[in-house]
Amino acid sequence: MGKAGGRGDFEWMYNEQPHTWRRKEILAKYPQIKALMGPDPQLKWVVSGMVLTQILACYLVHDLSWKWVVFWAYAFGGCINHSLTLAIHDISHNVAFGNKQARWNRWFAMFANLPIGLPYSASFKKYHIDHHRYLGGDGLDVDIPTDLEGWFFCTPIRKVLWLFLQPFFYALRPLVVNPKPVTRLEMMNAGIQFAMDILLYYLWGLKPIVYLIAGSILCMGLHPISGHFIAEHYMFLKGHETYSYYGPLNLITFNVGYHMEHHDFPSIPGSKLPEVKRIAAEYYDSLPQHTSWIRVLWDFVFDDSIGPYARIKREYKLVKQE
Repeated sequence: MGKAGGRGDFEWMYNEQPHTWRRKEILAKYPQIKALMGPDPQLKWVVSGMVLTQILACYLVHDLSWKWVVFWAYAFGGCINHSLTLAIHDISHNVAFGNKQARWNRWFAMFANLPIGLPYSASFKKYHIDHHRYLGGDGLDVDIPTDLEGWFFCTPIRKVLWLFLQPFFYALRPLVVNPKPVTRLEMMNAGIQFAMDILLYYLWGLKPIVYLIAGSILCMGLHPISGHFIAEHYMFLKGHETYSYYGPLNLITFNVGYHMEHHDFPSIPGSKLPEVKRIAAEYYDSLPQHTSWIRVLWDFVFDDSIGPYARIKREYKLVKQE
């Protein structure tokens, strides 16, 4: 259990990310895929139902004992909150109201953020664009662990700890790797979120706040759903940096498992990504894919060749604007 992992550095690549050329090739062969781009009219109703469900749950837990508050936070509320973070991921690509209503998408993401307990949506949008544009970019893509994470979390026990602490690394890593000025939208996001937290505390006390925040942290850490964080871009096969998963957990995660398809076509809503795979099946069926997020977590912990260092990195030369 104390054996150190086998990797001592990231996998460095010196070519462009594969999603760029594959997108062009698929669109040239299947131009009908362009019709899938645009807003998902059902997304706003599904997300609104999830937010209202969590508000009702806040009322229901306020009289429970603490042990049951934590249990339901992990078993139920956290699952919804994790799903809401993936809805926010979709909304960050303007698929709730379309590109012409970008401001509506930003406000709606803040609404989806309310049950998560901590402000998240505006900061996520700011950095997620770089993840797509500069996939694996050194100092640009904050989805890549730091050297310190790769060096330290290299044994099974330490990797379990890293999985548990994943929400904190995702929150703090951007401040170290690629700090950006705080935006007006981020301040609005924080103001609206903390006003909601104060209202819940005033109505029903501390337990609903713990239920929401603990659920978010626990289910974005060591939890079967959080296997998608590892499954998406960790290098399980040499040279392959993005993987899809087509299993049943997509039903509660806005099809985030269709990650190869998502990076090829980020403007297509998650609900329509299975259609992309169906149309362009020959491009995806032969690529490596995951069949279980639980198996992904198991392999991450116990396979010495996989750990925080098992990521592909690139150097992007940015043209500075005068």
